[in-house]
This record gives sequence, structure tokens and C-alpha cells, in this order.
Amino acid sequence: MKNFIQDGNMMSVPAPYPVLSGNGVLVGALFGVAAFATSTGRPLEIATRGVYDLPKKAGDTPGYGARLYWDDAAKVITTTPGSNPYVGAAAEAAIGSAATVRVRLNGFVQ
Repeated sequence: MKNFIQDGNMMSVPAPYPVLSGNGVLVGALFGVAAFATSTGRPLEIATRGVYDLPKKAGDTPGYGARLYWDDAAKVITTTPGSNPYVGAAAEAAIGSAATVRVRLNGFVQ
């Protein structure tokens, strides 16, 4: 196709805040994992698909396949929807004391 640009698994976005490599990043309706560290406003590559270990809200106990949301204020994955956008599903269960949860990213937020 002459109008194909890219597969969209990696997207270039302006960093909305300072990020480190491997951090979750929310930019409008895109959520991804930072490929490298950068400062606010700089170009940043984020992975929008795949499975990643991301920091989890303390006490949350997502089961395998649970819907997961991004708490942008705390910069953690949570099981609490509310105003937190849906970003993917748990790729394995996590206990409440675990610092991270394995997330299968869905490529966009809902």
C-alpha cells in the first residue's frame, strides 16, 4: 500500500513529563512504555504493544487477564477504573505486596 506509514507498535511522541527507560507514558489516547529516558517535550519512542512489567499500585491483586488501568498521577498500573484509562490486561496474576504487574498492552486507552 502506498499510504502505509508504520505498524504502530512503536510511536514517536512528545514526552509529557520526564521519563526513564521502561516507564509507562500516557499521551492523550496513547499509552506505551518508554524506550529511553528523556525530559519534558523532547521526542520519545514508546512501545504501544507487547508485554511489560510495570509498577503496580500497592495492595492491588489483579488476577490473570484482569483489566488494568493507568494512574497517571501516581505513574502506576491499577485495577481501579474511575478516571484511570484502560491500558491492557494482566499477563499473569500479581499479589498485593508485588511491586510490579505483567501487562499486555492494548495499544491505546479507553
